[in-house]
Amino acid sequence: MNKHPKRTTISDVAEHAGVSRAAVSKVLRGAYGVSDIMKARVEASMDVLGYRPSALARGMRGRSFTLGVFVVDLSNTFVTVLIEGIRAEAGSRGYQVFIGEANMGLAQQKQMIEAMIDRKMDGLVLIAPFGPDEELEKIGRITPTVVLGRHGPGQDYDTVASDDLAGSALIVDHLVSLGHRRISHLKHVGTEKNEATMPQVVRADGYVKAMVHHGLDDEIDVIETRWNHQGGADAVDLMLDRDLPPTAVHTGTDMAGFGVLSRFHELAVPVPEAFSVVGYDNAFAASLPQISLTTVDQSGFEMGSLASRLLVERIEGRMEPVSTLVKPTLMVRNTTGPVPAGSRVKPELLRNVAQG
Repeated sequence: MNKHPKRTTISDVAEHAGVSRAAVSKVLRGAYGVSDIMKARVEASMDVLGYRPSALARGMRGRSFTLGVFVVDLSNTFVTVLIEGIRAEAGSRGYQVFIGEANMGLAQQKQMIEAMIDRKMDGLVLIAPFGPDEELEKIGRITPTVVLGRHGPGQDYDTVASDDLAGSALIVDHLVSLGHRRISHLKHVGTEKNEATMPQVVRADGYVKAMVHHGLDDEIDVIETRWNHQGGADAVDLMLDRDLPPTAVHTGTDMAGFGVLSRFHELAVPVPEAFSVVGYDNAFAASLPQISLTTVDQSGFEMGSLASRLLVERIEGRMEPVSTLVKPTLMVRNTTGPVPAGSRVKPELLRNVAQG
């Protein structure tokens, strides 16, 4: 009696599915151009037969079936949503995902990316990386690359980003509809230079354009800070120190928005009765009842999934660059409301609260 049953092969799967070996191979590789019907038929046969591809055999065909994902800051909860989307799509195509973080600047980022390339990863997803576009082009010429979060187009890499111009316009339009005119914006600044394609630059540009569109040129107020909890809290003190403080703020990201809300809570400034706050990202915590932050949803999971799909297409041989903008949606919750009545006297009241 044979104690070791014959391992199911690609030929067995092909025969069961009624397709060629080449078709099965394309499905296993996540090849560009495979129809959904073909993919479903082959995967159904693999499930029935218990087929499991050999990692060693796949590696001998010239691939490691691993993807490297670079992130600047894992503490940003929105990044984890992007990674979930990347992993889900990559896993469905037979790839494993390895994550590297470099929050110390461009030099550390370069080391991390080089390490991923040296380890023969098949491709890279770079989430909001530092550095000029020219450096990203160099990476794209070395290995298949998708840049997630920064705006394109690139020549040697693909891009997936939220339409940040439209997202900022949604925020300003919403606040203006509530009667607000003095609207501030928090723009991220860090240790590295802000490039024109970075989300912090595009969101700030979108804010300025939207303010001008509404005839609020004289009310434009861009505050440079960090897009984290402390940066948001620090920005509150700067806003309240204005001769004529704003009545609303577009915080640029939910992480900064949480810091803004925390600082207002410490100062006993009611939100939205005295001040309206809007975030950006729609992180999970923003939807919690005790926070209920009005924010912009970027469809993070779908963005991550799309980045994986584009990367596999590049690995499979596509050379033409793809630049995709994901349509944002405004999620109106409890941190925005009508401009306070008698807001002409509000500045002095707010300063008294902050100083007390």
